[in-house]
Amino acid sequence: MGKSEIFCMKPFVLWMTGLPCSGKTTIVKDLQKDIPNLAMLDGDELREWFSPKDFSKAGRDEHNKKVAHLAKLLLKHGVPSAVSLVSPYLENRENARTIVDAGDQFAECYVKCSLEECEKRDVKGMYAKARKGEIKGFTGIDDPYEAPEKADLIVDTENESLGDSANKVKEFLKSRNLL
Repeated sequence: MGKSEIFCMKPFVLWMTGLPCSGKTTIVKDLQKDIPNLAMLDGDELREWFSPKDFSKAGRDEHNKKVAHLAKLLLKHGVPSAVSLVSPYLENRENARTIVDAGDQFAECYVKCSLEECEKRDVKGMYAKARKGEIKGFTGIDDPYEAPEKADLIVDTENESLGDSANKVKEFLKSRNLL
C-alpha cells in the first residue's frame, strides 16, 4: 500500500459536471491514484451502453437518471463513485441528487472552464465538428450548458493546475468526513 493512498470513511457520490473537455474525467483519474477504491462513472463510456446516440433533451435527461441510479446502487454497496458527466441542465443535477438521496454523501462539483479553453483542449475535434454543423445538439455550441447555481464545490480548471483541482476535491471530501 502506498503512503498516498486514502480510504473512504463513508461511500459517496461525487457528481462532476462541466462542459465537454473541462477536465472532469482527468480530475477523477487523478483522484483514483490516491483513492484506489473510487469507481469512475464516465458519461462517454456509459452512453454506449445506456443511451447510445440519443442526445435529445429527453435522451440526456434519461441518461442522467440511469447514471444516477447506478451511482445510488454503488453507494448502497459501499463503493464511492465519481460521476464524470456533462449533465448540462440544472434539472439533471437536481434529479441526480434526489435519486441518489444521500444527504452529505452526495456532492455536486462544478468543473468550471470557459468554452474557449474547452475548445482548445478538444483533441477529438468535437467542437470543430459542432461548429461546422456536423454534430447537432452539442453542449456549449447549439445546446445550452446551465452552469450550477449552488454547486457544493467549484474547481476552476482554467486557472488551477490538475493537482490543485484534485487536492481541492480531496480537501472538500475530508471536510465532509468522507475521506
